[in-house]
Amino acid sequence: MYYVYVLKSKKKDWLYVGFSDNLKRRFKEHQNGLSVATRPYRPFELVFYEAYKSKRDAQKREIYFKTTKGKRALKLMLQESLL
Repeated sequence: MYYVYVLKSKKKDWLYVGFSDNLKRRFKEHQNGLSVATRPYRPFELVFYEAYKSKRDAQKREIYFKTTKGKRALKLMLQESLL
């Protein structure tokens, strides 16, 4: 399976959208500062994920969530989780 996920920084008002074939491993990498892009925003909580059989479908969904329209959709979907 392939996963699209959203991390919320507990330190700042900041969201990160990513995709991986191993969600647990990838989350640990973010928490341990092994990703340059997310290191300054640690620690995180996982607020959302979706699972896909197709790698390409997951990649397309990740790209969508990184657009202005996709960010708006995420914020609407996750209103309570982002408080």
